[in-house]
Amino acid sequence: MKNSLLILCMLFSLKPLSGRGQENAAAQKQTSFSYNFGRDRISNGTIRVDPSDSYAAAKGYGFDFGTRPGAQPFYFSVRLPEGNYSVTVKLGSPTRAALSTVKAESRRLMLENVSTAPGKFITKTFIVNIKDRNITGGGQVKLKPRELTKLDWDDKLTLEFDLQTVIQSIVIRKTEDQVTVFLAGNSTVVNQDEEPWASWGQMVPRFFKPGIAIANHAESGLSLGSFIGSKRLEKILSVIKPGDYVFAEFGHNDEKEKGPEDGPYKSYTERLHIFAKKIKSKNAHLVILTPTARRSFNSAGQMENSHGDYPDAARKVAQEEGLPLIDLTALTTTLYEALGPEESKKAFVIYPEQNLNDNTHFNPYGAYEIAKIVVQGIKNSLPGLAGYLYELPAFDPAHPDPFAAFNWPASPKTSLTKPDGN
Repeated sequence: MKNSLLILCMLFSLKPLSGRGQENAAAQKQTSFSYNFGRDRISNGTIRVDPSDSYAAAKGYGFDFGTRPGAQPFYFSVRLPEGNYSVTVKLGSPTRAALSTVKAESRRLMLENVSTAPGKFITKTFIVNIKDRNITGGGQVKLKPRELTKLDWDDKLTLEFDLQTVIQSIVIRKTEDQVTVFLAGNSTVVNQDEEPWASWGQMVPRFFKPGIAIANHAESGLSLGSFIGSKRLEKILSVIKPGDYVFAEFGHNDEKEKGPEDGPYKSYTERLHIFAKKIKSKNAHLVILTPTARRSFNSAGQMENSHGDYPDAARKVAQEEGLPLIDLTALTTTLYEALGPEESKKAFVIYPEQNLNDNTHFNPYGAYEIAKIVVQGIKNSLPGLAGYLYELPAFDPAHPDPFAAFNWPASPKTSLTKPDGN
């Protein structure tokens, strides 16, 4: 109750860094804002935001989705155009201890379990990528119906504050000097919008310092063919810069394509070569990831391969093109075997009481462990990216983190309906 009363008393002030920003037309062009908390005197040009101010497009900022400070979680959104944004938050309370987890957009993990003692404050900066469906030169990404309401594709930056977050200030600035890591894949990579589903793609931003932006273009149900056909590769190529990266993990849905020209050594291989050619032409880097293993134990308690020759095909393309490879098939197999047939269920969307028995898709714990596998692969093979990682102990999937030690504050948007394909 003390927490709720304290935060409900908070006043947020918004101070544009260039101009007053009070006109909507000007606000749409503005890409830098400072939000200051406190009872300090408000200087000229500052817009005061109280806890009752809801987000409105005409205004361009506000508390979102019917939440207010004091709710767990609460949301704050700012209308912004496409680009990479540096977000700096000052966290802490003058009177009590606080604990904060911050997510952005569709449940992307940015800050995890940041604790502050009473009267102590900490400032953290992270990078959020904002994307839209427009392609430079004309055309649009072909979104699925479920994507039309995703925070990842709207015209604003939304921050989700969990646990006992107390905010002193927020500063948002557009930045042009980030190395962007684009993620291409299916539902094992996408920013899953609803609990209890999660992917490694939405966990991995937490591990990077400023200097790297994670732009997740994955979507559920996609193969290499449908990723290209829906103009997602074209979208990436329209905004990619020399020195950027593309991480591509496909296979789950490619296996379902049964045409005469389909198969691991036919269309799948050919399309991976297309990815390599197109991305290299932009002087950027492609990293190939083999598909995450499905949870498929035999009667002897050993994992069986559910992907056929697709992992082998991906390995061969990486070798032929001289590309780095992260072998998620092998590494996630090690992870599941280390957990065992029963404990591995805790990494998946397997909830018998809700009639969910999904051996392909991960819950937040499973997604987090796989993100650590990807991070370790970066440390091992990509020195240009590894320098941007926060210092963490080496991760061995044969010795996973205990489930009981994992803390994930669930987001409220939960339907318990299966994602659209893999």
